[in-house]
Amino acid sequence: MKLLCFQAKHFRWKTHSKTLPDMPDQDVDQTVEAALVVFVHAEGRDADEETRNSVLRQTLKHIKWLANKRELKNVVLHSFTHLGGDTAAPALAAPLIADIGERLRQTGYQVWITPFGYFCEWDLSVYGESLAKVWKEIS
Repeated sequence: MKLLCFQAKHFRWKTHSKTLPDMPDQDVDQTVEAALVVFVHAEGRDADEETRNSVLRQTLKHIKWLANKRELKNVVLHSFTHLGGDTAAPALAAPLIADIGERLRQTGYQVWITPFGYFCEWDLSVYGESLAKVWKEIS
């Protein structure tokens, strides 16, 4: 799994076009203030059950660590398959992102997940510090 994380003043997303025809039609235009925005790239190797559990655990640890650096309790998860070449199948990626979201909610975070299988328009305002923009590869 690869993560590109932003400590954001605000993040707005609006659905633009569907990339997976099996996904339900959605017209979303939403904004979240003071959030950790996580672009998630699930990889094919994350499918193995043991690897998946390890990746899930490490991903949660990283997200919580980075959110807590700015005391952010809002998290936005966005599937972004442009962070690497070994892209997981949608049948793996979507449930994995949903699991990350649910586990974060269980520990007190408010979580939004952008529509899976869509290109979105974004407005992203990021803080200036180095930790406000973090790349992480988890294996």
